[in-house]
Amino acid sequence: MNALNTGKDSINSLWDDKIAATMSEPELLLYRSNLLGSDFRITNFGGGNTSAKVMMADYLTGEQVEVLWVKGSGGDLGSIKIDGFSTLYLEKLKGLKNRYRGLDLEDEMVDYLPHCTFNLNPRAASIDTPLHAYIQRKHVDHMHPDAIIAIAACANSKALTQKIFEGELGWLPWQRPGFDLGLKLEALSTEQPHLKGIILEGHGLFTWGDTAKGCYENTLDMIRRAESWLNANSKQPAFGGAKAPVLAAEERAAIAAKLMPLLRGKIGKTEFKLGHFDDSAAVLEFVCSQDLAPLAALGTSCPDHFLRTKIRPLVVDFDPANPDLDKTVAGLDAALEAYRADYIGYYERCKHANSPAVRDANPIIYLIPGVGMLSFAKDKATARIASEFYINAINVMRGANGVDKYVGLSEQEAFNIEYWLLEEAKLQRMPKPKSLAGRVALVTGGAGGIGQAVARQLLREGACVMLTDIDTEALAAAQKDLVKSFGADSVATVQADITGEAAVETIIAATSLRFGGLDILVSNAGIASAAPLEDTSLEVWQRNQSILVTGYFLVSRAAFRLMKQQKTGGSMVFVASKNGLVASAGASAYCTAKAAEIHLARCIALEGASEGIRVNVVNPDAVIRGSRIWDGKWKEERAASNKIEADDVEEFYRKRSMLKLGVLPEDIAEAVYFLASDKAAKSTGNILNVDAGNAAAFTR
Repeated sequence: MNALNTGKDSINSLWDDKIAATMSEPELLLYRSNLLGSDFRITNFGGGNTSAKVMMADYLTGEQVEVLWVKGSGGDLGSIKIDGFSTLYLEKLKGLKNRYRGLDLEDEMVDYLPHCTFNLNPRAASIDTPLHAYIQRKHVDHMHPDAIIAIAACANSKALTQKIFEGELGWLPWQRPGFDLGLKLEALSTEQPHLKGIILEGHGLFTWGDTAKGCYENTLDMIRRAESWLNANSKQPAFGGAKAPVLAAEERAAIAAKLMPLLRGKIGKTEFKLGHFDDSAAVLEFVCSQDLAPLAALGTSCPDHFLRTKIRPLVVDFDPANPDLDKTVAGLDAALEAYRADYIGYYERCKHANSPAVRDANPIIYLIPGVGMLSFAKDKATARIASEFYINAINVMRGANGVDKYVGLSEQEAFNIEYWLLEEAKLQRMPKPKSLAGRVALVTGGAGGIGQAVARQLLREGACVMLTDIDTEALAAAQKDLVKSFGADSVATVQADITGEAAVETIIAATSLRFGGLDILVSNAGIASAAPLEDTSLEVWQRNQSILVTGYFLVSRAAFRLMKQQKTGGSMVFVASKNGLVASAGASAYCTAKAAEIHLARCIALEGASEGIRVNVVNPDAVIRGSRIWDGKWKEERAASNKIEADDVEEFYRKRSMLKLGVLPEDIAEAVYFLASDKAAKSTGNILNVDAGNAAAFTR
């Protein structure tokens, strides 16, 4: 993430003339955009903008008209597709100048943009559209490179721009993006036609070219020049040098895993949040530095950074030279209360008559000396991206302070961006959160048919899921499959044997470190065995007890402790069996263990109620498809016990049920989801049979 590297790590052109030769102008814009967005040193996730002015046939008249293709609202350059671009009549955009009534009313210009749409394109135009439309060049890039923003955020950024780029880049003072800034970009680029681009103070870079390739390579050239100059002129050591030692990686992870659930509980009373931990080299250099406190207090400069990370981070009181985590934990409430009071004070000082109501006053970024950085947000991807943006800010501060003096965004300008009515309107258009948004689930036996079905159901409802299983290969395959559907942010795995106390603690720590805590436990790990009592060995008996009783106990105890620490309640669902209620001949070890599972759940429900921790049981019966248990000896054993062929087992159980239906993993997943979710908020200590009907298993 360090944007100031040169040499072998310098930004090199990825343009391929053979690929580009086959493309139309809109396709070249897409190609250029994807290349630029693939490197976070060029622009951050969701940040930056690209455009091309293309001659096209008007769909009504057939005449050739000039059309602005520009990245639409909310897109990401690295992953954008052709339908991610807005298309607008350039002539109509120019005509909007006649509607402009001045800076105080410029927000109303956004409402005119849809009237300029070409070919009924449904992609909404972004606020940056005028910035691209009025620069009289065919191809325009607007990027947020760390090296450029480092120069733009210097106290003497105008003079440095002239010195470094020798008049090839212009400079404009800080101004919130909008119609008026578009007019200023037009004026400067027109008055100085020799310019290859413009630096916006505290914000970013505009560059252009006559061709898509020329624009792309001009953008890279300006970034490389900034990198080279900063590296050649930066004072060392960075951030005033080291103040605190860096702890060992294992110790950093352990501290983060302990702090994250505690913080998550304290800031998640009204809305569940997910966490992310980063201890990369750039972060550690900053959090261990002499200048950590004063620089963190200044906040960020680039609007994209600020919107993702809030006005400033919280520096956690922790001394890695004399680590006392208990002292740090004891001080969290006071630190958070002080941060919230400061944030509300900022809101009150800066608000306007029509400002939206104050938002969540908790910090997003937490900096821990010697350990790293934590970030919390409504979903895992947003938490991760927030940390990436703050790393961009760290790189900017390193570069600016290395050659001059870093200047953050003023408090009022920061507020005007954060509480901008156009940003508020965008937030209001966001889709309603899914039912498990912000929740963290742990699924044991996660590589099996029921485990994967449960994971899919929870992921579809917005949860993040940690899968654990003893089978390494099956677990890897399950993760790969789930990531394809739900993305890498929401799915993680940890291989472990739940019968070991240390292994279970590892699972809980890994879940906390990856997602910030735990809200839902689905105990699903399982085996099965069948044999007449006199043929049941002690080893078979103990194996059933070890996995189905001891394993469930260890995982639920560890999860219970974590949920109590978070103080946000929780839900546990045990996947037991019909056999826990109904004895089956020839399966004494299995039936006894399943009965113990059910009773364990009831015991935990008694103790958990006062903590808001609900515990319920799902009892499947004969879930054969996708089951690893039924792929083994259990199928043959049950066939022998029922005096049928192994291939007839599934049909046998279907006919045996009252409803004459087969039970599938997805059926169990639906039941688990119901009990885990707020739909069952008033249920604890209950049993839900999913067995297609078995009179002997009716609960009494």
